[in-house]
Amino acid sequence: MSDATTTDLYEVTMAMSYLREGMTGPATFSLFVRELPPERGFLVAAGLESALDHLSGLRVGPEDVDAFASVLHRPPRDLEPLLGMEFTGSVRAVPEGRIVLAGEPLLEVTAPLPQAQLAETYMLNQLSHQTTIASKAARCVLAAAGRPVVDFSLRRTHGPQSGFQAARLGGLVGFAGTSNVAAATAVGIPAVGTMAHSFVEAFDTEEEAFRAFARCHPGPVTFLVDTYDTEEGVRVAARVLRDLDRGPGSAVRLDSGDLGALAVRARAVLDGAGLPDVRITASGGLDEYGVDDLVRRGAPIDVYAVGTRVGVSADAPFLDSAYKMVEYDGRPVMKLSSAKVTAPAPKQVFRRPGYTDVIGLADEPPPEDGRPLLETVMRDGRRTGHRSTLDECRRRFAADLGELPSAARRVRAPVAPRATASERLTALAARVRRHIEERVSAGSARPRPSGR
Repeated sequence: MSDATTTDLYEVTMAMSYLREGMTGPATFSLFVRELPPERGFLVAAGLESALDHLSGLRVGPEDVDAFASVLHRPPRDLEPLLGMEFTGSVRAVPEGRIVLAGEPLLEVTAPLPQAQLAETYMLNQLSHQTTIASKAARCVLAAAGRPVVDFSLRRTHGPQSGFQAARLGGLVGFAGTSNVAAATAVGIPAVGTMAHSFVEAFDTEEEAFRAFARCHPGPVTFLVDTYDTEEGVRVAARVLRDLDRGPGSAVRLDSGDLGALAVRARAVLDGAGLPDVRITASGGLDEYGVDDLVRRGAPIDVYAVGTRVGVSADAPFLDSAYKMVEYDGRPVMKLSSAKVTAPAPKQVFRRPGYTDVIGLADEPPPEDGRPLLETVMRDGRRTGHRSTLDECRRRFAADLGELPSAARRVRAPVAPRATASERLTALAARVRRHIEERVSAGSARPRPSGR
């Protein structure tokens, strides 16, 4: 089944209606996040590359028409107007890795109306999920305050694709590695891994397990020391590492209990055994809050491994994102629903010092101290440039993070900057609103047909 069917049914029914009515003029849809989740001071734009992959290959084939007809309980000939439809439009977007704020378009699609409509579900899925995970992972990097963070999330993410994306997004915001072999090889992220408790349990003693592991794996090794008694496990690991002269680069991993207190005791045992170069890795239910607590306590932990809570963004697993039409056939449009008002017309975001961003019209000049964030990344259904590498995304993120106000970087009680609308956008929104309200008022004032 092709990606054309990876959509909500109402995208199909609307596209059919547009085609029947001859409504194929150019439409612009804007994808943005209305409000940031609680405890978020910023978002990291992500998901664009997979969204562009989808649009580049989007084409409604015969098997898609058959699928649409089947779920609508209609003969395939009714769906034939959709056959052969492919994306021929343009996309302007914030490149992956850039920091964005509430209300700022992450992406704008301009295409014949049926095409732009059919793209909605996949665009929202990719940008919403990946921006959510990237933003959570970025906060872990901030919490670790320079200490390496690695991704252990694959086993608990919502499917292998989500696990792959979590690993890639961790690499994008500065994670030092991932346990996900597929992501490590495909994206070029260092692969990291230790052992499970089952490995230790399979041997009669911890020492037998550690020595067997070391025999199989030359070079630095990491021993999981909390299968039974953590402090004793550290002593056994220290003895094996010292006997085998495997200290430099090796580590012990703490995976449960009071990680801060256990790290202090583990450090004392390792130092006492003459192994100051053996590192301590901590894992087990950690996210930015747990990491922040341990760092603030001064725990002697060298590497933080984060998994479940980060891979699913447990405290904020979704974004209040929207994909709304802002212009059709040259006519600016907007939504006036209570609490969900949208701004009309294609837009641009101008980044100003201190993140005093301005959201303006796409064709207006930037403020003197502002630079545009949205770039043309697709034209006539084809990419306008190369796919961003992970290193390029990582550099964008690092540069934006360096300019982000400290209040927005806080792990707890962050204060998010707020973008403002330009004078031209504000004036246009007022005119469009007034025009809509006049139309609605005139329509409601018309006499209704009398009944019998």
